[in-house]
Amino acid sequence: MALDTTILLVEDEPAILDLLEFTLAPKGYGIKRAMDAATALDIVRQALPDLMILDWMLPGESGVQLARALRNDARTKGMPIIMLTARAEEADKISGLDAGADDYMTKPFSPRELVARVNALLRRRAPEHADEPIVYGPLTVDPARHEARVGGKALEMGATEFKLLRFLTAHPERVFSRAQLLDQVWGDHTFIEERTVDVHILRLRKALAAQSAEDLVQTVRGAGYRLSRSSADN
Repeated sequence: MALDTTILLVEDEPAILDLLEFTLAPKGYGIKRAMDAATALDIVRQALPDLMILDWMLPGESGVQLARALRNDARTKGMPIIMLTARAEEADKISGLDAGADDYMTKPFSPRELVARVNALLRRRAPEHADEPIVYGPLTVDPARHEARVGGKALEMGATEFKLLRFLTAHPERVFSRAQLLDQVWGDHTFIEERTVDVHILRLRKALAAQSAEDLVQTVRGAGYRLSRSSADN
């Protein structure tokens, strides 16, 4: 289940929009819906979805135009996009991918294939939203079971600390600022003091300390935090 993962469906045919939601919602994805590009942009401005399924043909601005606009915006350029369309010609697929889509599916589509492609794209572009266990050294984070273990021994931590650990484990060795962690873990457009991150980092380290693994979460002076087995720069 992907309970903290949101997918924005942008499709102007109500029957297909319903089918998309019927296919994805039971898998645990949070669903938002839009029937045109303007509504989709309003939703994206409020909070960034984790993935967008975008119809090529929309009233007003087309899906291709919307994809290009999203890719040209620093805030949305990394959002995974699956283009959904009745156009099956190779030239059309190339146009959709050139516009910024990560994947391309033609109508009518197989619901099982759609779920598989969503999962594959999230694993590739946003691994912290995938269901498979994430392993880094002695640490294993299992999103489906909502469990974290060090050397096979379970850790006890709150929901926010688990989400924080899940994100860091999906991106080991990378340094993230407090602002980046707020956006990625708490959610885009979340208005919380950046120092809140420090409190949860301390709680996470305390949970890891139960298995002598608190040094995995490191402070990088003047930059932020990272998950690493190398020497810390505290």
